[in-house]
Amino acid sequence: MLSHPFIQHALIAGTSIAVLSGLVGYFVVLRGQVFAGDALSHTAYAGALAALAAGVDLRFGLFAATIAVGLILGLLGGRGAADDVVIGTTFAWVLGLGVFFLALYTTHTSTGNSTASVTVLFGSIFGISAGAAATAAWIAAGLVVVLLVIARPLLYASLDPAVAAARGVPVRLLGPLFLAVVGATAAETTQAVGALLLFGLLAAPPAAAQRLTDRPWSAFALSAVLAVAAMWIGITLAYAVPQLPASFTIMAVSTAIYGTALAVTAGRRRRERRVPGATPIPAPSAAGTARTPPGCG
Repeated sequence: MLSHPFIQHALIAGTSIAVLSGLVGYFVVLRGQVFAGDALSHTAYAGALAALAAGVDLRFGLFAATIAVGLILGLLGGRGAADDVVIGTTFAWVLGLGVFFLALYTTHTSTGNSTASVTVLFGSIFGISAGAAATAAWIAAGLVVVLLVIARPLLYASLDPAVAAARGVPVRLLGPLFLAVVGATAAETTQAVGALLLFGLLAAPPAAAQRLTDRPWSAFALSAVLAVAAMWIGITLAYAVPQLPASFTIMAVSTAIYGTALAVTAGRRRRERRVPGATPIPAPSAAGTARTPPGCG
């Protein structure tokens, strides 16, 4: 399996994308910005179609649209966090733009690449070239560095924005900056699993990690490990069973990881309730209502 160049390219691009998605997704879930992440995934589709309709590199449309919309969501939201009304309105507008660019593309410019629209929607990780895989790895590495630089103040601002702002953390700056990173991550991940499915890597492994551990930095690292596991197992399954699309197997494994985490934490709580005097395990933090775990601040 590893001797095939297309598998090597898929693993190089997929691993870097999974690490990035897991790390960024940890903060997406912690900050309760899952809806914003979903909106940015659809923005990736509209941006890609705009680039195709304009006859330019698809990646230009992906990154330009998602980063711009991420910044807009962050700037229009209160206290640096995206507002649901703003997200919903932007979401609908972006979907409308996607329909417009799809009509423009299929009417005038799709004759040379009729499958591009489907590829953007569902990804094509086995179709990534060596150059594209290397580019994806470098972009992912750069975004991970940016995230690591802002990770500590971002964690503080995510857990208690009022106290963080009072102590001088630039909460209003971090919000738009983080959503721009989420947008770039959506653009990067679209190339592997597609605009419609990328959310599985951004949400499921990070949510599973936060259920399995209360320690923020442990969950941060575990989120990336689980995302990489979903990517590797998904690629292996797709290779072993050629009838299964790689995007499907990656998302299926990602969902199974989250389901397993749910079962593990539920079983752990049942055992705790049977022990008299035992301290119950706290429920995982709901989106946007995270508790302050040890090791922060």
